[in-house]
Amino acid sequence: MKKIYAGLIAILFLASCSVQKPEKIVKEADVARIIKTLSSDEMEGRGTFTPGIDKAAKFIENEFKQIGLKPLDGDNDFRQDFKVKRFKAGEISATINGKLIDQQNVLAISDLPSLKFSNTSGNTIIRIAAGEQFIQRYREISAMKTQVLVLVDNQHAAIFKRLKDNFSRGRIVEKVKDSGAAVFVLGESDASSYSVSASNIIEELPLFNVAGMLPGKSKEKELVLISAHYDHLGIVKSVDGDSIANGADDDASGTTAVISLAKYYKKLNNNERTLIFVAFTAEEVGGFGARHFSSLLNPDDVVAMFNIEMIGKASKFGKNAAFITGYERSDFGEILQKNLEGTDFKFHPDPYPAQNLFYRSDNATLAALGVPAHTISTDEIDIDKFYHTVNDEFETLAVSNIWATIKAIALSSRSIIAGTDTPKRIPKLNSRP
Repeated sequence: MKKIYAGLIAILFLASCSVQKPEKIVKEADVARIIKTLSSDEMEGRGTFTPGIDKAAKFIENEFKQIGLKPLDGDNDFRQDFKVKRFKAGEISATINGKLIDQQNVLAISDLPSLKFSNTSGNTIIRIAAGEQFIQRYREISAMKTQVLVLVDNQHAAIFKRLKDNFSRGRIVEKVKDSGAAVFVLGESDASSYSVSASNIIEELPLFNVAGMLPGKSKEKELVLISAHYDHLGIVKSVDGDSIANGADDDASGTTAVISLAKYYKKLNNNERTLIFVAFTAEEVGGFGARHFSSLLNPDDVVAMFNIEMIGKASKFGKNAAFITGYERSDFGEILQKNLEGTDFKFHPDPYPAQNLFYRSDNATLAALGVPAHTISTDEIDIDKFYHTVNDEFETLAVSNIWATIKAIALSSRSIIAGTDTPKRIPKLNSRP
């Protein structure tokens, strides 16, 4: 009888071990199904404020429902709605020293419906001279709470034109500033007399993250986030008859990982910490989804954030490898690698420090608040010829690479999710990235 009992225990133990293997729960064919759906032409590139992104959100919501996730506390469903304002330039005019300036050389940055001032208003004149860092100066001036006229040297003509083109598509803001405005004029060095006027067309537009949770068993108040962004560029300028920027790698691959990991941990049903799975919106237009989501959390409650971005192709380190942005800022990566002992997979530090990837994805807002929030990726960003093009399609991906990375995240995250490892906090930033 003892032998039978011992044998039964051994069988149960082996069965328990086998269910821990991600491939027993997360199937490669299902990974392909999810990413193929999200990156299909039907989703129209999942552009922010388009019908395509609504279709994608509904698909993700349905996946979360089928898995058995719960809505976040206080929510009735998986969609996290919020609104932003989009400003489009209306009429604009600038006269300097009696000369009417070409509108192509004038850019107004203001959250006011209309703006009008002149040299008799007592406003400040600022110059961005040749040799100065235009973007740095632009950010400083845009943050000012007064109305200023900014004279820009012609050396900055190219970047000025790019900025004006970007703003012609609309400028999105979370909160409207009721003071402060800057009118930038290119090619003028002196303004002994001037008058400027500008107006904005203001729209209030809906955005929505998709978020679900698995409450923790014994450490419910300690949160682990697993995230990706599900938006992309939408419909863009046609190339060889194709105008849909499908965003298969960026970031349908990461969203597929979030859904797959939700399925894995729901099946295991052993998470001691609370798991929140979230697909962020509007990453491509300023990270507004992650910013809104982060504003609803106490960052001190968040133990770690696994943000997943572009895992559709093998990394520069080869197969069974990914990199972690901000690897040196906490021991997050070391914990993950420790949990992968005995496997072929390896996490590396970010090999592209010049790209500043740590503050270019949806982990950035919480990382700035001290959370060990890191992005996991395999993309060769410096040579990726499909990045932000119409050619980022399902056919360009290696589904096996996505599957391998998902399995590695599932295994490497287990001690953090079990509550036995807690990554070190990241030094806070004084300002939002």
